Parts: sequence; C-alpha cells; structure tokens
Amino acid sequence: MALTRWVPSKEIEALRKDIERMYEELMGEPLFARMWRRFPLLKRLSEVEGVYPPVDMYDRGEEIVVKAEIPGVDKDNISISLRDNALTIRGEVKKEEEVKEEDYYYAERSYGSFSRTLTLPTKVNASKVKASFKNGVLEIRLPKAEEAKSKEIKIEVK
Repeated sequence: MALTRWVPSKEIEALRKDIERMYEELMGEPLFARMWRRFPLLKRLSEVEGVYPPVDMYDRGEEIVVKAEIPGVDKDNISISLRDNALTIRGEVKKEEEVKEEDYYYAERSYGSFSRTLTLPTKVNASKVKASFKNGVLEIRLPKAEEAKSKEIKIEVK
C-alpha cells in the first residue's frame, strides 16, 4: 500500500462544494455566489492568497540582497524601514479607475495597502543601505556590519 500525503485544504474544498451543491438544490442559487455578491470582503477572506510582495533574499558575501516584486506601485508609494534586524517594506496599490461592481466579469487584482517584514539573517550597516526600483522590482542592498562579516583565522601548525 502506497502512502499518500494528506492535504487538509482539499478536504475543506470538497466540503465547501458539497454544501454549496446542497444549497443550490434547495434554493436554486449557489450559496457562496450569493454571499460573495453581498459581502465581497468574505470572498477575499475565503481565498488562499500568497504572501505579498513575493521576495528573494540572498547573501552576496559583503551584503544581503532583497528583491521584491511590486508591480503597479509608484515608487513614491513605497517605504522601507530597518529596525532591530528586521526589514519592513510597506506600500499601496492604487486603483486606476472606478468601475461599478456589476460591470465586472473578473476582479482578481488586489488593491490597497500592504506590509511585509523580513527577519534579516545577520546584522547590517543601516547607514549604508541602498534601494532601487525598476520595472516593478524593488532591490534593497544591505551591507553587512563589520562584526557579522566572516573572518579568516590562520592556524599555525607546529
């Protein structure tokens, strides 16, 4: 007998579909479609969303580099702070135009404020941090503090 990995989210999704199907048979309208139309925030809360913004963090020897994908955000709407070995990226995605809810076919893009805090793997020199923003990618270069840089010690063999 082969082992299979248990994925609780699949069971929850199957239960949700069963409940929605039973409600639709009784009332003639999908339950969640009705709830989501009346309470759009409920739909957002029910969706499993990734962490935003997605980031890469890597070590370049003398510095830590963080790259974050933030498409559709103006650089003036991004703030970066460094405190107690934690880097925080904040910003806001603004909606370009106002469209009535009933005119939508799809509404998958997210708008509003976001914040992401990353714990840095080593101490950095906060006074030398540099950031750039190009083509929707924020790049932050954090030079390591002197005490965090690796040191080579020569051992005399006698």
